Amino acid sequence: MGRSDSSRRWLQRQAQDTYVQRAQQAGYRSRAAYKLLQLQEKDRFLRPGQTIVDLGAAPGGWLQVAAKIIGTSGTLIGLDQLPIDPIPGATLIQGDFHTAETMQQLTAALAGQSLDLVISDMAPNISGVSAVDQPRAMYLCELALDFCQQHLAPGGSMVIKLFQGEGFDALLQATRSCFRQIKLRKPDASRARSRELYLVAKDYYV
Repeated sequence: MGRSDSSRRWLQRQAQDTYVQRAQQAGYRSRAAYKLLQLQEKDRFLRPGQTIVDLGAAPGGWLQVAAKIIGTSGTLIGLDQLPIDPIPGATLIQGDFHTAETMQQLTAALAGQSLDLVISDMAPNISGVSAVDQPRAMYLCELALDFCQQHLAPGGSMVIKLFQGEGFDALLQATRSCFRQIKLRKPDASRARSRELYLVAKDYYV
C-alpha cells in the first residue's frame, strides 16, 4: 500500500527540517531536544544534581538533554507507555504514570527522594478534530500538574507542553495557585504553525 499524501508531506517536512537535521548530527533522538535546550537557555531550570522525572519521555530526546546537565550526581527517571531505548544516566519505567503499578515503580526508583523538577513534552494522539484533541491535551496537562502536587519538593519546578484553546486559562489559574513564578514560552524549535506552548513554572509551594 502506498503512502498517503499527508504521510508524504510529513516525510518531506522532516527531511527539510533544520532541527531534524541538527538532532541527527548531534545524536539526539528527536528534534524536541532543541525545544528543551532553548527553554533551558532562557529559564535555567535544569541544574547539576537534581532529581527529575520526565513524563511521556519517549523516544528520549529530553532525557538525553537532562542527563548531560544534571550529571552523575543527579537522579533522572523517564516514564512512558512506550518502550525507550536505554539512556546513560536515566532510569526508565514503562507504564501509565497515573496507575498504581507505575507509581509503585516510581516510588521504588526514587528511594525516598522528592522531586526538584517535572518535565513533560506529552501530547495525545492527534485525530485532527479540535473538539477531541484539545480536551485530551489539557487532560494530560492536568495529570502532570496533579503529579507535581503529589511529588514535587517545595521550591521545585515544572516544565510542560500545552496547547492554546479550551481549558488553557483554567490550567494557568490552577498552576498559579501552587507556583510563584510562571512563564509561557514558544521556543524557536517549536514549529510556527503549531498551537503548542511551554509552561515554565518555578518555586512550587504547598
